[in-house]
Amino acid sequence: MTYLYNMIAIDNVLISNQVVEEQFVCDLNKCKGGCCVDGDAGAPLNNKELKELDEVYNAVLPYLSEEAKRELEKQGRYVYDKEFGWVTPTINSSICVYGINDTNGIVKCGIEQAYNDGKINWKKPISCHLYPIRTKKSRNGKTEYVNYEPRENLCSGGCSLGKKLKVPVYIFLKDALVRKFGIEFYDALCASAEHQKLVAV
Repeated sequence: MTYLYNMIAIDNVLISNQVVEEQFVCDLNKCKGGCCVDGDAGAPLNNKELKELDEVYNAVLPYLSEEAKRELEKQGRYVYDKEFGWVTPTINSSICVYGINDTNGIVKCGIEQAYNDGKINWKKPISCHLYPIRTKKSRNGKTEYVNYEPRENLCSGGCSLGKKLKVPVYIFLKDALVRKFGIEFYDALCASAEHQKLVAV
């Protein structure tokens, strides 16, 4: 691994220092799952995930509202956005079509609920699993950027809870980071975080 200005480089991945320096733990009681509702488009999907979504679709469908089912009939299982590429459809440019409301008014993922119930083996789109980390490929596709991008108002509860519990972003999102980049990458990121702590001291 190498260290760049405000970045950590592991192979062809550039990680913002905020990923190891900032603290975050989702506080669903505060945000009510707003990241499934508030956004410029639905959840970004990579090409592999289109096939995965097709494979789990029938198992996920029973978890969704009737309105969501109607939108899926109308829009399809995924749609193409000029800015973000393939994304999940939304209902009235708001809640993700795969979002479901629990009894406490918290929006959760219908795909993830099917996964938790043992109906499918795919947890949910990796872009959702990683949030509030966002990833983006360089124009030539050779480099991937990993940035910590919580929303100022929506994620304020998660930022506060993370600081209270003293949980760094990369620790909170361990499962998602390992799923995306692999355990060797995550171990290298942990080593980098420890190195930075020693340097800071």
